Amino acid sequence: MRFNLHFPVDKPFDVVGMGLNSVDFLTLVPEFPASNSKMKMVDFSKQGGGQVATALVALSRWGAITKYIGKVGADELGQFSLQSIRQEGVDVSSVRIEPGATNQFATIIVDGSTGDRTILWNRDDRLMYREGELQKEEVSCGKLLHLDGHDIRAAIQCARWAKEEHIPTVVDLDKVELLTSELIGKVDFLITSSRFPRLYTGISDQKEAFLELQKQTPGFLCATLGPLGAMAWVNGELFYSQGFNVKALDTTGAGDVFHGGFIYGLLQNWEIEKTLKFANAAAALKCLDLGGRRGIPTLEKIQPFMIPS
Repeated sequence: MRFNLHFPVDKPFDVVGMGLNSVDFLTLVPEFPASNSKMKMVDFSKQGGGQVATALVALSRWGAITKYIGKVGADELGQFSLQSIRQEGVDVSSVRIEPGATNQFATIIVDGSTGDRTILWNRDDRLMYREGELQKEEVSCGKLLHLDGHDIRAAIQCARWAKEEHIPTVVDLDKVELLTSELIGKVDFLITSSRFPRLYTGISDQKEAFLELQKQTPGFLCATLGPLGAMAWVNGELFYSQGFNVKALDTTGAGDVFHGGFIYGLLQNWEIEKTLKFANAAAALKCLDLGGRRGIPTLEKIQPFMIPS
């Protein structure tokens, strides 16, 4: 099965993304520290992060022409985040610098024994878009639009404009807000975290929650499952795309890279099985390094990794 998307012509960008950017302070420790203890770090890294921003960085490294739309704070962290996106070849001409605001940042503790991470984050409310700040011509200048659901009103507006311009939309959702249902109704490809179907439906069983969410989703539905891969609704059936077995150092950003990989497959018009396999492989290889961006694999590393030995 291929989606055979009809991308709009004469667009300067392959992918436009509107959503989060962040500065991540990543600390790798031998194991998760006990309360009221001291522990020597194994590694430390300061990197750009954020769901949409990291997906666009991955796509840019793989040769796509990308544009990021978002807000950064008027502080050192904002400058760092903006430069971390710009230096990857992602267009940032529509990024707004918010006076007086602190950029979003996170302290991430990575458990070296498992690769699992604990994220402590902060986001200034002034980084949310206000009425009239988003411009339709900027949002609609790509063949495909990628969103997340954190600035939910802005995401809904972007999805509405994309639909008017016949631009396919992909959304990355991992939390439920009051207007999440409205956003879901306006997007073509809903790619969620493993926990989202249960949070959204209130059903504890993962499979049953996914099937219930599928009934409420007008477009394509997929949920990432960490090392197990991903599940999707394909041709009226539940389809599992197996993950890749790696010794994970850090899972930070794996979902963001998965979304980048899925979008890359859409741009190539691959069969859905190959698209999900590529996304799983890219996400797994990312986990071999610390941080959401340092470990983004090249196409040259992903392709042979997908071939069984």
